[in-house]
Amino acid sequence: MERTEEKSDGTGLEVLFPEEGKTAPCCAHGPTLLFEKVGSGGARGRRFYACSACRDRKDCSFFQWEDEKVSEASVLAREAEIQSKRPRFTQEEYRIRFLTFAALPLDERKFCEECQVLVLPAEHSAHSAHRTRTVSAAQLRRPSLLLSPLGNKKSNAQYLFSERSACFLLDALASLGYRKVLCVGTPRLQELIKQRNLQQNQEPMQSLLLDIDYRYAQFYAQDQFCHYNMFNHHFFGGQASRTVLENFLEEVPGQKVVMVADPPFGGLVRPLANSFSLISQMWRRRRRQEPGDSEADLPLVWIFPYFFEPRILECLPSLAMLDYQVDYDNHPLYKHGKTGRRQSPVRIFTNIPAQDVVLPAEEGYRFCSLCQRYVSSLNKHCSACNLCPSKDGRQWKHCSACSRCVKPSWRHCLACSRCALPDHPCRSAGGRGGAAEDGCFSCGSLQHKQNACPLRARPRSSSSGPRARRRSQKASRHAAPPVAQSRGARPL
Repeated sequence: MERTEEKSDGTGLEVLFPEEGKTAPCCAHGPTLLFEKVGSGGARGRRFYACSACRDRKDCSFFQWEDEKVSEASVLAREAEIQSKRPRFTQEEYRIRFLTFAALPLDERKFCEECQVLVLPAEHSAHSAHRTRTVSAAQLRRPSLLLSPLGNKKSNAQYLFSERSACFLLDALASLGYRKVLCVGTPRLQELIKQRNLQQNQEPMQSLLLDIDYRYAQFYAQDQFCHYNMFNHHFFGGQASRTVLENFLEEVPGQKVVMVADPPFGGLVRPLANSFSLISQMWRRRRRQEPGDSEADLPLVWIFPYFFEPRILECLPSLAMLDYQVDYDNHPLYKHGKTGRRQSPVRIFTNIPAQDVVLPAEEGYRFCSLCQRYVSSLNKHCSACNLCPSKDGRQWKHCSACSRCVKPSWRHCLACSRCALPDHPCRSAGGRGGAAEDGCFSCGSLQHKQNACPLRARPRSSSSGPRARRRSQKASRHAAPPVAQSRGARPL
């Protein structure tokens, strides 16, 4: 059994990938993951299975101890729950409905905003009390503008690429010769590909969307969409969907394949990396290998915040982070054009050679001949470190005492023998030097990070009484994941 550590939520949980041949129990999102809680000093707790996609029990209540004997009644109840959450129609039935819908006159093409479905004329009466809207042919080609984005940032958050980011990604991939784009959780990119194919201004591209949001099955044929969970590599359509992906990954001359993935930022990194590696293995089995490239990896573009760089590179060392800032239409913070700490922290991680991905000069990106890659305008090359060090878009400075470049807001502390924020908990003020490099920005301890602080759930000192305690407990239960903390509030 492979042991993989995940500390992103501060709970000391580890994800354990089972040995081949051993199956995990299933929830509505497919096979569950096996977790083990690790306490201080390496003490290990009892192992349990939980949902791979939802890290909040409110969204998926599945829980089972590894050694628990489950009764037949419980198994039947779980199966009934899984069946109740499956899509109402099969992929083939959705396709027939779409073709029927597209052939209707404009005034009969209705979309129910409450049920999030295309409504055929025979169903109008059932949705008469709901909010509906007329759907044009152009809107049918842009389902991401019709469907309400899902908002759970831990499992299926749908932050949709802005037109700027989607166009840059597609232009960059097209210029590198890729003609088949596997869109994993990137519906906006698939829409742009199909839109450009209709314009016939350039060589057409093929695309396949893998997404956990089955609502997209209403708009795409079976060879264009697969209902897929990227956290456990589960195809809800079974072998038929696997075959669709395998056929898509097969390369022919002039049809290079690339995968673009935009997972929820609150998701676990290692299960994601494991799924992407399994897709790469599928591609490797289907491609026509040239001599010496039997271990080649599928070209991958992984969109994720820059502060996950160490964890991503630990899982997939062949990836490198680019300076390009990805922004989203429906995210309040991740917008283009902001400066300082308000800049989008979302970056591109890719195994495509960095010098080949040309970043737009009109946005200030330039090529560093020493690093052999494109960097942002404020990312100045440091001769001491021999690299362009900035991760967040600001100009970093070199600290000779630390022998590295640090963020512009940091200062070197002689007492701590390291760089930190000016108001950091200093050893000279009674703090304890510790295991956590940057310490906790909430309580001042150097023994843990902020996301593991035991004081996070305590009520404010100005509040008291049972009502304040209830508010604190509620905040603790619904505490945002570390990723959410990092969005716009990460200490810099």
